[in-house]
Amino acid sequence: MPIAGWGFAPALAAGNTVVLKPAELTPMTALRLAELAVEAGVPHGVLQVVTGRGDVAGWRLVTHPAVRKVCFTGSVTVGTSIMAGCADQVKRVTLELGGKSANVVFADADLDRAAATAPYAVFDNAGQDCCARSRILVQRSAMDEFLAKLETAVLGVRVEDPTLDTSEMGPLITAAHRESVAAYITDSTNVVIRGEVPQGPGFWYPATVVVPSSEDDPLMQEETFGPIVAVMPFDDEADAIRLANATPYGLSGSIWTRDVGRAIRVSRGIDAGNLSVNSHSSVRYWTPFGGFKKSGLGRELGPDALHAFTEVKNVFISTEG
Repeated sequence: MPIAGWGFAPALAAGNTVVLKPAELTPMTALRLAELAVEAGVPHGVLQVVTGRGDVAGWRLVTHPAVRKVCFTGSVTVGTSIMAGCADQVKRVTLELGGKSANVVFADADLDRAAATAPYAVFDNAGQDCCARSRILVQRSAMDEFLAKLETAVLGVRVEDPTLDTSEMGPLITAAHRESVAAYITDSTNVVIRGEVPQGPGFWYPATVVVPSSEDDPLMQEETFGPIVAVMPFDDEADAIRLANATPYGLSGSIWTRDVGRAIRVSRGIDAGNLSVNSHSSVRYWTPFGGFKKSGLGRELGPDALHAFTEVKNVFISTEG
């Protein structure tokens, strides 16, 4: 029987696999998704939705012996506990967790395009995206020019009601989350660019660009999951790779350069599962998706995803006698 559940959040599943997804959807939306699946022709029972608390319904799905594979998208903290729960039964698990992805911009890049697209690589969905490029690493010789172009791009982002066709960034999901994002900005934070937000209802937070004084700054290390991006200079390829890898995460990232050889060298050096050159693409259903280090375990999408759902069996038949 296929099992799915709200679990730690909305969950979708097939066979005896449960997929737990982050709480981006409400229970009613998840239930509606199941209804739409039936209307689209998916047979009854192939897709099921179970609503409930993560530590109750979700944990039961993780620990139930009938569920032989768990896929989870969410925080490192919850992902770690799910992995531990699966370990008791030696159960397969795929995790897609946090990110602190780097957008690496070399001086030889198309700076106009790199700066114009950078805001949408981090402020899309108001920064509430595991693949958000919330660190921009810029070659030192191009730093001033890039920041000037970035300011124009950031201030041009349309922050408004997300139901409007013209909206490019909406509010954060809750008041509590807005407070947690705002806590990263203190009196000592070097804020160099800050956008505007609408007046009225909504958990709005402005698009914010900071230049930290240290690579150990929380804004360079922690997933803020909000519209804040940290910009830091680097000196050469080796320094760019070192800074890009100087976090516990390794989910996604971008590399901007006109030098194809450099793009390949830096791509090899950065510990991240999904990299784009002169682009900010991360998720494509025909290519593998997943992270290094604390960003996750295993791969989803593309042909590689099948390996996580397949057991290799060896059958030897003797023909002697």
